[in-house]
Amino acid sequence: MAVYTDVTADDLTRFLADYDIGSLRSYKGIAEGVENSNFLVHTDTGNFILTLYEKRVAAGDLPFFLGLMEHLASRGITCPQPVKNRQGGMLGTVAGRPAAIVTFLDGLWIRRPTASHCAAVGEALARLHLAGADFKMKRANALGIESWRPLYEQAKARGDSVRPGLCADIDKELTTLAKLWPRDLPHGVIHADLFPDNVFFLGDSLSGLIDFYFACTDMLSFDVAVCLNAWCFEPDHSYNVTKGRALLKSYDKVRALEPAERAALPVLARGAAMRFLLTRLVDWLAVPDGALVKPKDPREYDRKLRCHQSVKSADDYGIN
Repeated sequence: MAVYTDVTADDLTRFLADYDIGSLRSYKGIAEGVENSNFLVHTDTGNFILTLYEKRVAAGDLPFFLGLMEHLASRGITCPQPVKNRQGGMLGTVAGRPAAIVTFLDGLWIRRPTASHCAAVGEALARLHLAGADFKMKRANALGIESWRPLYEQAKARGDSVRPGLCADIDKELTTLAKLWPRDLPHGVIHADLFPDNVFFLGDSLSGLIDFYFACTDMLSFDVAVCLNAWCFEPDHSYNVTKGRALLKSYDKVRALEPAERAALPVLARGAAMRFLLTRLVDWLAVPDGALVKPKDPREYDRKLRCHQSVKSADDYGIN
């Protein structure tokens, strides 16, 4: 369960007293997510999400995340909105942690995405990229390529316990990625973590995007590569080109990928797989016995990385 910090009813009542959203009726922890502590809060006026920021989320980055959500909503992107307190601020403290309360979005995330879901995500991602073009704040990608070697160093002493030979394979791939990594592709605001559990649907219609706490300024096409990894693989970790084609075609209709971005997709997809392999590996090895939080299995992205390594060109992803 993704609740690292317990919140008492008294703590929450004191926090909500500074907001004009009514009195607390009930609240409960939210199981999804691995980075922050999240609670569904029900007050006299409706439902809200309370987030306590932990682990990789630096307090200094919170104005970027919260400001971005406000900005995107003003440009027509459906996403949670930070609720301001009576002083006009968006941040407070609960149980010793930086905290914010945001609006609740209706919808469910899709466990088994279809090509139509992937198409909706491609369109939404492109609209997000366009909507973020005039956002003034900047934030470097804290989990970009410069972070991957240090993450590997954290995990390499025990990494082969996950798969024999894993560390040697990661080491070799990091060297390759450092040589091939593009530096001059279009940059802008990216979500950087647009996995199925961060996209809500009502029926077959996409109803909103959530969890902007990895958002940053980076290559727009890297965000596309993250989505290819997150949405277009089957449970056996084989790539579904029909899903990939649907996602890429819908993205391209809203924001056309430049030729250099298209050509870079194979290496960007490898890099995206490496990013999630490494963060999952570090988390997998760091969880103590008996912990309530179950980390995600890094072997999923080990397999996806090997799939990307066999790709000959961007055509293999279904791009037209």
